[in-house]
Amino acid sequence: MMEIVGFGGWPNCIRLSNGKIELVATTDVGPRIIRLGFVGGQNLFKTYPAMLGRTGDPEWLSYGGHRLWHAPEVFPRTYSPDNGPVEHEWDGATLTLRGTDTPNGIEKELRLTLDPSAPRVEVAHRLINRNPWAVELAVWALSVMAPGGRAIYPQEDFIPHPDVLVPARPLVLWHFADMSDPRWTWGRRYIQLRQDPSATTKQKVGLLNRKGWAAYLLEGDALIKRYPYEPGANYADMGCNTETYTDPEMLEVETLGPLTRLELGAHVDHVESWLLAKIECGPTEADIDASLLPLVGETT
Repeated sequence: MMEIVGFGGWPNCIRLSNGKIELVATTDVGPRIIRLGFVGGQNLFKTYPAMLGRTGDPEWLSYGGHRLWHAPEVFPRTYSPDNGPVEHEWDGATLTLRGTDTPNGIEKELRLTLDPSAPRVEVAHRLINRNPWAVELAVWALSVMAPGGRAIYPQEDFIPHPDVLVPARPLVLWHFADMSDPRWTWGRRYIQLRQDPSATTKQKVGLLNRKGWAAYLLEGDALIKRYPYEPGANYADMGCNTETYTDPEMLEVETLGPLTRLELGAHVDHVESWLLAKIECGPTEADIDASLLPLVGETT
């Protein structure tokens, strides 16, 4: 089902629902998904009340929700405003949202395909070069998650020394990352990051995630993302296809495609598969193995 609805002061949003889950996308600004959740349930995405309903601001505003950027992050290029209307097209199965990052000459496209009956949605991200010259960039998909939850990222398989002597993967730290912060849990099988509204600092870490999944758990709901890893590809930020950021208001689950050189009119795609689930999962790695891994397997 597709319908035009108001959300947060924006009158021209589009709601997609299959009776189990629903998404709301903005067309007055974006492209952006501003709501994701079970029908009648909580919004798994963070929204900023002071920013809702606003259009035309000269500076970039977060709004919250899920957005499409291009990496690597550079100011002011990355923070080009997406505060104007976007085109949309509905073919009965897929909603396509199109907007242009005019200062950078990059067209952005989100294609949302909701499963007819299961709590799954495919989110395809596309960047198109509209400049008269070639550019190098990476698709960067950012989900701004509601506060109070926990992100989970898989570690590489643990193999004891000296069975394998080569390194497993890069783990990339930003200057403001503090590995002693209690929001982090550095485990043998998983990295966990809690969103804490009482925290006073920010955290960010990136990694190369060959297993191709990440999850966010919040009050009995879970968003599980699946996304590709391309062996041998050149990834931004010292080799990251996964990044996570948190501050006192939210937590971001971020995925990236490989760095790609785009000629005039060329495009690059990056696809995430989302599964929503009801789940109770304790804090230990055994809890994650028992409760979350079966759901990860179901999305393959």
